[in-house]
Amino acid sequence: MKKIGIAVASIVFAAAASNAQTKTRFALDWKFEGPSAAYFAAIDNGHFAAEGLDIEISAGQGSLDAIPKVSTGSYPFGFADINSLAKFKDSEPDAPVVAVMMVYDKPPFAVVGRKSLGVSAPSDLEGRILGAPPPDGAWAQFPAFASANSLDVEAITVEPVGFPTREPMLAEGKVDAITGYSFSSYLNLVRLGIDPVDISVILMADHGLQLYGNAIIVNTDYAAENPDAVTGFIRAVAKGWKDVIADPAAGVGLMMKRNQAANLELETERLQISIDGNVLTDYVKENGIGGIDDERFALSLKQLEENYEFETSPEASNIFTSEYLPDDGSLMIQ
Repeated sequence: MKKIGIAVASIVFAAAASNAQTKTRFALDWKFEGPSAAYFAAIDNGHFAAEGLDIEISAGQGSLDAIPKVSTGSYPFGFADINSLAKFKDSEPDAPVVAVMMVYDKPPFAVVGRKSLGVSAPSDLEGRILGAPPPDGAWAQFPAFASANSLDVEAITVEPVGFPTREPMLAEGKVDAITGYSFSSYLNLVRLGIDPVDISVILMADHGLQLYGNAIIVNTDYAAENPDAVTGFIRAVAKGWKDVIADPAAGVGLMMKRNQAANLELETERLQISIDGNVLTDYVKENGIGGIDDERFALSLKQLEENYEFETSPEASNIFTSEYLPDDGSLMIQ
């Protein structure tokens, strides 16, 4: 009878814990690939559950995709390019959305070319064809990149391309270079049979840009009502990134449970590139994931004004807030 009593108590406790979980939604910027593994690790390794959160993750269709979803409240949380958020807030300054956790401390915005087509450095773009999807986050930063590298933009032929045709057109030599995220465009070209030695990845952050990249964003109405949930979400995400940094292949395996068509080796490499190039920077190693350097962010907004004609100068506090970041050391991921 005692064992039965304990079993019943355990069932009641488990049911109570299950009922205590707050169901909420998280919108990614792109499909389920290697860099999204950290969020599935936060689910499967129990980090969200430990914060009382039951998270449903949805794929996205680009760096702009999550912003209106979060602004309208259909998704409390999202993952989006902070520069795109700054533009969105310029057109809708009262929109209830703000970034609360920086993830890509060094953004993956890149120009990706082929050495055999004569593109190895920014100056090589002059006189050549650049393929750029109009909604692409990297293409949006091109004016400031061109300015920082003294490029003659009139000497560059820009070919609008779609996301699905971007890398195939470069592989076929129909364009000489493309804009895109470093880890995605590079590996997509490798998958198309292009020799890695022939691929040049010109990371904009290594060529004059101070910009930040993708961040966790939140609906501010939701955050005001659920501040602990927002802090808990951030803490769980940090732990998810810590998990996949420690074991990228295991993290990608969790992602592949949701995308069985993915290639484990390819997506593990994609995740490792994002870790090394975008997430685990010197700043993050020293300060932890999630925060920003205020001086650098101010400089980044100045550069952003070269890419976009703002109605009013962007206010940092209207775009990013650190008020929900946990202060218990959980943001240290190395």
